[in-house]
Order: sequence, then structure tokens, then C-alpha cells
Amino acid sequence: MKVILGLSGGVDSSVALKVLKDQGYDVEACFMRNWDSATNNDVLGNPDIDDEVCPQEKDYQDAVKVAEQLNAKIHRIDFIEEYWNTVFKYFLDEYKKDRTPNPDIMCNKYIKFNAFLKYAESLDADYIAMGHYARVRHDKDKSYLLRGVDNNKDQTYFLSQISQAQLRKSLFPIGHLTKPEVRKIAKDADLWTAEKKDSTGVCFIGERNFKEFLKNYLPANPGNMVTLDGEIVGKHDGLMYYTIGQRKGLGIGGNNQFKNDAWFVCGKNLEKNELIVGQGHDSQYLLSNNCYASDLNWITDVPDFDKEYTAKFRYRQPDVKVKLKKLDDNHMQVFYDDLRAVTPGQAVVIYDGEVCMGGGIIDDVYMNDEKRMY
Repeated sequence: MKVILGLSGGVDSSVALKVLKDQGYDVEACFMRNWDSATNNDVLGNPDIDDEVCPQEKDYQDAVKVAEQLNAKIHRIDFIEEYWNTVFKYFLDEYKKDRTPNPDIMCNKYIKFNAFLKYAESLDADYIAMGHYARVRHDKDKSYLLRGVDNNKDQTYFLSQISQAQLRKSLFPIGHLTKPEVRKIAKDADLWTAEKKDSTGVCFIGERNFKEFLKNYLPANPGNMVTLDGEIVGKHDGLMYYTIGQRKGLGIGGNNQFKNDAWFVCGKNLEKNELIVGQGHDSQYLLSNNCYASDLNWITDVPDFDKEYTAKFRYRQPDVKVKLKKLDDNHMQVFYDDLRAVTPGQAVVIYDGEVCMGGGIIDDVYMNDEKRMY
């Protein structure tokens, strides 16, 4: 069986390559280059944007060294245009709506498990593989996406929009391992990336001053920060920079009229360009008990809408018991006990035990019949 592995230059994909080699697969590696500041700024007509260069070249060199260590052929492919059109435009469009998108989910859907899969198939690959903390069970007629063994690192949330056809062609070589076990394998094999720090930030764009980065692509529209009663308590830099439940970066100083409790983002009034803030981590306005979701994607089986499942409304959130109500093939309502900071633009991902069924993108959030202003 021939496998093409996405080798990012990080420790997880490096160990995934070693595991596949040890298991006897005919495996080749491929480094994906998906972001180029100069090219993307030219597309915008802003070639002089002061945008720091993503350290992809360093990652590529790390990937090459690991491939050499493990005696694997390595390819390099650019998906800059595909990433721009399917991931980054979505990212910007969601921020224009003052929602909080999850580009990693779309990156998996359109780049790693679509553009990359097509490229791998052009190399006569039977499977693609990634260094995700997830597992797959390939039965005779269907494949099931399973949680990674390491609960703290499980990445099935980010894989919730991939299709059955994509999953049928996928392997996750480290899904049965914990992060410490991955590090140990890398150290024992003296892999070049054994001590490399995990990457963070937006998929393929990396770590940046997010507010400054976003300013390059979207005009800011400052306005007032107001309490739930409409009293002005400060200024915001633009609604797109804030997410529901956020505490840091509000810059609200002491005020004799209010308690000393911390301030949190409780909502957004788009018509008035107001950021609604309240005091206390468990402000009642941050709580909801149902939401509406669209862009539904069921990886293997459509849920039984009479059955109780669990769900995650954001990465690493503990599972929440939910009931689902089908509205049509692309829309559902999700019911749950009072939950804090469920956020439009984020994914709601449904689980049946260890199986990740898929999910949708959150559109509107309610407490009973009252729509939250976010």
C-alpha cells in the first residue's frame, strides 16, 4: 500500500512518518506550502502590506531533514491559490459578519483532505496520512472517525467537515498515542524535530499579532463598548476583533459606578456597532440553552434525531449532552443545558461515544426563545 504523508516539519507528522515506515507501508512525504504573503498581498492590490513572513521555509527544511533521517522521498507542493480561495476568503468573510470563524476546519476540508488528496492520487497513492490526534476505523463498506486516545490533544473537532470519501482514503498513524508517547518516540529515534515546539496560530499562517494581521485585510470600525443597560464604558477597536466570552484586551479601567469584577464580552449590536460587555464570568447573558446550525456534514451516518448525543462547541471543551432537531437537510437546532459562550461561526461537533459523526456551523444562539445578540 502506498501512502503519501503530509509532513509539516513538526514532531507529530515526523513520528507519523516513522510509524508508517515501521508498519511496512510504502510511504512518501509531502510538504504543503499554502501561504505566501507577497502573493496574497498582490491579490489584494496591497503589495506593500507590512506582513511578517511565515516561517514556512524553516519548517520545510525541518521536514527535509526528517525525511532524510527516515529514508523517505519528499515532495513539495503549493496550494497557495486553493488556500486563498477556500479558506482565507471564508476566514475574512466570516469576520466581515463579525462572527468568529474556525479556519482550521476549512483547511482540513478543502486543503489537507481535498487538494492534497487529489495530489496524492496523482502519485498513485492508496491513502493519505496526517499527524492528527484522531483515529479511523475502516470497515468493509464504511469508515468511522474516532477520537484520538489523548483526550487533551484529540483533533476530531477540526475534522468534522471532511467527507466519507475523504475519510476512506485517510490514515492517522499517531491517533493511538498520547503526546508524551509521541515525544518519546521522536527522542528515541533522534528525530530532528524531537524537541521542536508545537505550532500555534491560524492554520498555515502561524503565530502573529492577530489584530495587526487582520487590519491588513479588513478595515476596522471602532465604536462604543456598552453595558447590558446601554451605558458606555469604553471604546472597541472593531467588533471583528472580539469573541463571545472574551476577557483579555478590553481595556476597561476602574469605574466607581461598577463592581471590581472582571468584564467579559457578552454580545455585539451590529446595527449600532456596539460591543456589549458585562461583569462576571458567569453573566446570565453569556448563557444559552439552544442554537441553530447550518452547513451540516455527516461523515458516516446521519444522526438518529430521537437519540441523545454529546457535542463540543469549541476545541477542548468537555462534552455536553445534546438533543438534535432536524429542520431540513442543511439545518438543525441543538438543545443543551445552560452553557457559556456558545459562539456563532464556530462549529458544533456531534459525537456518539468515540465516533465523531460530524456537525455544522453555529448561526444563532438562544436562551429559550430569546435570541442572544451574538
